[in-house]
Amino acid sequence: MKYNYILLIIGILIIFSVKSQTDSSKINLDEFEVTTTRVSNKSPVAHENISNEDIEVNNHGVDLPILLDQATSIVTTSDAGAGVGYTGIRVRGSDATRVNITINGIPFNDPESQGAYWVNMPDLSSSTDDIQIQRGIGASTTGASAFGASINLSTLSMVNANKPYGEIANSYGSFNTLKNTIKLGTGLIDGKWNFEGRLSKIVSDGFIDRSSSNLNSYYLSGSYLGEKTSIQAITFSGQEITNQAWYGAPLSYLNSDVDSNQTYNPYDYENEVDNYNQTHYQLHFTNKPKKNLKLNASFHYTRGKGYFEQYVGTDFNSVMYNSDYIFGKNLFSYYGLEDLIISGDTIRETNLIRRRWLDNHFYGLVYSAEYNKDKFQFTVGGGANQYLGGHYGEVIWSQYASDGNIRDRYYDNDATKNDINIYGKFNYDINSNISAYVDLQQRFISYDFIGLDQDGSDLSQIAELSFFNPKFGFNYNSKQKSSIYAFAGIGNKEPSRDDYTESTPLNRPEHENMLDVELGFRYRDEKVSFNANFYNMQYRNQLILTGELNDVGSAVRVNIPNSFRRGLELNGAIQLVDKLIWKFNATLSQNKIAEFREFVDNWDTGGLDEVVHTNTDIAFSPSVIGGCQLVFSPFKSEKNGTLDFALVSKYVGEQFIDNTSSEYAKLDAYLVNDLRINYSLKTQLFKQIIVSSWVRNLFNQNYISNAWVYRFNTTGDPTLYDSYSNAEGANSFNQIGAFNQAGINFFVGLKLKF
Repeated sequence: MKYNYILLIIGILIIFSVKSQTDSSKINLDEFEVTTTRVSNKSPVAHENISNEDIEVNNHGVDLPILLDQATSIVTTSDAGAGVGYTGIRVRGSDATRVNITINGIPFNDPESQGAYWVNMPDLSSSTDDIQIQRGIGASTTGASAFGASINLSTLSMVNANKPYGEIANSYGSFNTLKNTIKLGTGLIDGKWNFEGRLSKIVSDGFIDRSSSNLNSYYLSGSYLGEKTSIQAITFSGQEITNQAWYGAPLSYLNSDVDSNQTYNPYDYENEVDNYNQTHYQLHFTNKPKKNLKLNASFHYTRGKGYFEQYVGTDFNSVMYNSDYIFGKNLFSYYGLEDLIISGDTIRETNLIRRRWLDNHFYGLVYSAEYNKDKFQFTVGGGANQYLGGHYGEVIWSQYASDGNIRDRYYDNDATKNDINIYGKFNYDINSNISAYVDLQQRFISYDFIGLDQDGSDLSQIAELSFFNPKFGFNYNSKQKSSIYAFAGIGNKEPSRDDYTESTPLNRPEHENMLDVELGFRYRDEKVSFNANFYNMQYRNQLILTGELNDVGSAVRVNIPNSFRRGLELNGAIQLVDKLIWKFNATLSQNKIAEFREFVDNWDTGGLDEVVHTNTDIAFSPSVIGGCQLVFSPFKSEKNGTLDFALVSKYVGEQFIDNTSSEYAKLDAYLVNDLRINYSLKTQLFKQIIVSSWVRNLFNQNYISNAWVYRFNTTGDPTLYDSYSNAEGANSFNQIGAFNQAGINFFVGLKLKF
């Protein structure tokens, strides 16, 4: 019903667009974009700008991380294997919990887990004008601290704002993937008003068995653009229902010649789904009271609610998969229910179906003031945000009823997180060649819990943290179209929700700290652009999994004192000949942990065996990452249109799925090639017709992009009855769930602009 209202609103936009009047001379629209999260080309921060055109060439319904796969130092993965549904992104080996993401300067990361769930915002890419990726600690922003990178999305630049426009985009691809998008804009009305809207639907069966996605979303904006003041109101929302493919497949299946094993998913309950709705509201004010002064204030509110549904039972083929059973999560007592006595027998456990809910609110204020004078720019800004998170679980079906009622909550807890920060940024041109950069941020966090966790334990805790994050740098521009820069910054990052809930105030982990030092070189002329960046990121108290478990069997992260990431990043583009462009990037790195203690479960004794590791690779941190695009444009003309062919390659070196550097926990390197063809033509009826095709994994490479591992010791042989178990020798075993990616697959699309 909600999406019917959105269709009505988009229809009204059509009526407005007919009556709109354009007077682009009255206002420079770009002046009203939020820029405080961005850095300029002469900034000492390693960064990359992704244009709207770069986003749109592959925009056939895959999640945004997949569209960013060709950016420097990035590795992506897809649970469903084809890019639709749950996807992940790592930058310099850091996962999404260490990547700060903002949309129009508003924090997007979940404040508790600190992750980013793109599936909640399907087709946001169709409303995104451009993206800036700042690698490393980067410039100060709001929300989660950045260790791997900051990813800043903008939907505010209104590149189509001057004139009315419409766009219908449809695409179809492998695994019954279908994307339908309609976009409309009124253009400027009376030179001051602008309204835009988008409605999208994406469905896909997924490559992996029972990994389908059903995604709906909309985007609406209304703007007032004055000579000194602008106001823009935005709302965008996503509803996702995805079948869970979170567990991965056994290596023994993926290494077999049986085709059906390549798409194996152990979740066979038909409604093992994730069902979540998230709606964002943003209100942006910009005022220029003086020529050199720009004031910004943004209010935001995000409402999220949903659940994932699980079948808990004993009829599974993997001991690890049935960990709920091992740790008593199908016992009546776990759910606060009474045991049953039937014909004199005591029944203590049952097969059941449960839903685990999230019910959250996130709101706050982000502000800044920018002052520009001849040789310097000064910005002061900050934000104040509060997150209210409700967590509860329900049993919706049970094989044995016991004394419970449907929808009774077997756990219920609430969390409140306050995040306040203030920063000052100063850029000063010392002379015509040298500029200096200073960025100082103070961040305050308070985080408290109340209520009962899933196992019935009391969660009540309060944590308060304060971080000072200074950054310094300089940039030297020569007269030869080149520049060099240096950057040094300190970042601090709080533990996540699980780090707190799986510990107590007496043994909770410390916050993470990083010193990031970078040195770079840039060159640009008419035919060549080239960037080289060296980084040295030194961690203190990095949080990692070591095999330690708490008393209910949950893995806990612990601090390690000394680890680092060091690397060289290269990227650029070369006009090889008149119609052929080569775009490239490469990252060569070392990612090491000096020393840590691994704890391995001993199934025979019930205890833990300790192993000391030194100089090992950080998990999911390949030492070589590379990307390449050869783009051939045989013609570009008003009469014949534009035709582009692109051969796109991605190389990811071998990586380890834990921190032991064990050959038994290694993912092989892979090279994947795509072919992209786009043809666009202007006609009298349409402003532009775009026909596109995208063949992914052109040479049908069989590869695994992600996995989990659990290691244990026993004198038995679990490989005889557990498909996930693998022998390591000398009574050592592991269980691995791997995420296989799709072989050759395709998309075709048709976009009509009017």
